[in-house]
Amino acid sequence: MEQKPWAANNIGSQKGKTIIITGATSGIGLEAAKILSQKGAKLILPVRNPAKGTEALKEIKQRDKNADVELMTLNLADFESIKQFAENLLVKHSKLDMLINNAGIMWPPQRELSKQGHELQFATNHLGHFLLTGLLLPLIKATPNSRVITQSSVLHKKTQGQNFDPSIQFHDLSFCKNYDTKKAYAQSKLANLLFTYELDRRFKLANINAIATAAHPGYTATNLQKDAGFMMKIMNVIFAQKVDMGALPILRAGTELNLQGAEFFGPTKMNELKGYPERVQSSDASNNRKLAEQLWEVSEKLVNHKYQF
Repeated sequence: MEQKPWAANNIGSQKGKTIIITGATSGIGLEAAKILSQKGAKLILPVRNPAKGTEALKEIKQRDKNADVELMTLNLADFESIKQFAENLLVKHSKLDMLINNAGIMWPPQRELSKQGHELQFATNHLGHFLLTGLLLPLIKATPNSRVITQSSVLHKKTQGQNFDPSIQFHDLSFCKNYDTKKAYAQSKLANLLFTYELDRRFKLANINAIATAAHPGYTATNLQKDAGFMMKIMNVIFAQKVDMGALPILRAGTELNLQGAEFFGPTKMNELKGYPERVQSSDASNNRKLAEQLWEVSEKLVNHKYQF
């Protein structure tokens, strides 16, 4: 008998759990927030734009009038904002069952820099989440079976017409020379996986009762592609899957029971562009331990924070 595909109804009760989801004012993050709220979780949503946060809260409560949702201010592209968010959270909360590092930006048409002067995709997609996770480590360590789930992309590897092998350009992480928005995005998404696998190894080395997992949404139509041009808008309508499907991989990485850590979930149809979430293989580069260790050391220096395991 053929096994049914994994879907939102596979998620058990999340009652009693405290969950942070970055990038939850739209798209995949908002859909994941709606589902996890319906399953009984308490949600903390870091938002850069308070008005968008309020609108997201309304949408969540339309689906679940009893939703327990707290909005907090956070700009992932600003290290000072991340530190302030973490300080406020540590005062108010004593546990964190799930940290979903979902927020991201994709393919800005021109090179942009974060407040601290880093290329914006790398700063937001990787460095911001790296610092946030490190600052929230006390709560993660204090919560048995805690999880850190990070959203990567199928574009972390050479695929789908991407005619280059993504790499971590340690000699020029911010693309000061020869800026290429697609290569910068791919670098940030490769960094997400290197971070996930290294974090999970360090959890195990320190005997911390937590795991790190990752996911990618395939080709899902969201606001992420807003700067990708007219043709991408057309393709979103014709080819992309809807957000309810795109949210499933990260939900599976966050809620499936008995995971060991370092799992990577994504769709499996059409070369991982569409379909229900299953375990998928990431690139050889993402599994390179020396590369992961080097990125970890560089990231700690760039964000000026050393993880305390």
